Amino acid sequence: MQGRLRPRLSILVVLIILSVTFLGCSSPPPLPPWVELVQRVPFQTIQVNNHRVAYLDVGEGNPIILIHGFGGSMWHWEYQYPLLAKSHRVIIPDLIGSGLSDKPESIYSPDHLVKFFLEFMNKLGIPRATLIGNSMGAGLAMAMALDHPEYVDRLVLISGFPAKIEESVASPQYRQFLLNRPPLWLVNIGNQFAGRGTTERFLKEIIHRPELISPLIVERSFQNRRRGDVLSPLYSLLDHIHTWEERYGQRLNQISHPTLLLWGDHDRVFPLKVGQQVKTLLPQSEWQVIPQSGHLPQWENPQVVNPLILSFVEGTSL
Repeated sequence: MQGRLRPRLSILVVLIILSVTFLGCSSPPPLPPWVELVQRVPFQTIQVNNHRVAYLDVGEGNPIILIHGFGGSMWHWEYQYPLLAKSHRVIIPDLIGSGLSDKPESIYSPDHLVKFFLEFMNKLGIPRATLIGNSMGAGLAMAMALDHPEYVDRLVLISGFPAKIEESVASPQYRQFLLNRPPLWLVNIGNQFAGRGTTERFLKEIIHRPELISPLIVERSFQNRRRGDVLSPLYSLLDHIHTWEERYGQRLNQISHPTLLLWGDHDRVFPLKVGQQVKTLLPQSEWQVIPQSGHLPQWENPQVVNPLILSFVEGTSL
């Protein structure tokens, strides 16, 4: 009997360790007065559908909205906003269920996120914007372009978003969490013991160059995952992956907006071949591979990414 139990217990321990990568403590601390980017930057909040949403709003000019990915937050764009804000109005939200924004009990389906994002733009008085999304944020930008094309000027899609998620994810940790994640109650127990080492292992899955994962970056990401119940929204997002595939994945070739597609050459989540598949669905898009970069090329290699984005949004690269 003991021999049969040991493998099961080992699997249970592995699943708990994997799952707590995405977790935080259940009791959120109060909001800080700033967001930790390259430097501390004061942020704004707004009520969207009766929930508080945190966002950064800097610069003047044609609006650009930067959209983080699954489990991400504003800091993923810390190297973009200073440059873009010199000539554009730059808005960076923590999506509902993420970062400093509220994490209500809700269904986090593609429809939910699109309706939230549409209301967010309306609340800020933005009738039309260039949308720049990373990973799941690229998926949200695509969905906006399909459902509300009049709100979208141009698209910059970074490391996403494939039509078929389950077939595209290559990272063993992400595949495990996507396809065989343990029940929520079990992960909540494991969450109480999650430390910075777990956060660092997660960062190594999405960042190619380990020397960039400093103690400061680990601490920032760790604290972000301690702020409220981040797990329930993540579970709900994964529960509705098929909705994305059915409603949007089959229509990606209908996107007609000018599109820039950027992909890290060492992306372990969605490898380069996935990006090439996305490119075939967006034949009008401009395609660029970012060297020495993983799933966050805009953060790992901004000196390459930023000029590409700037020339594209200003219409000089097409």
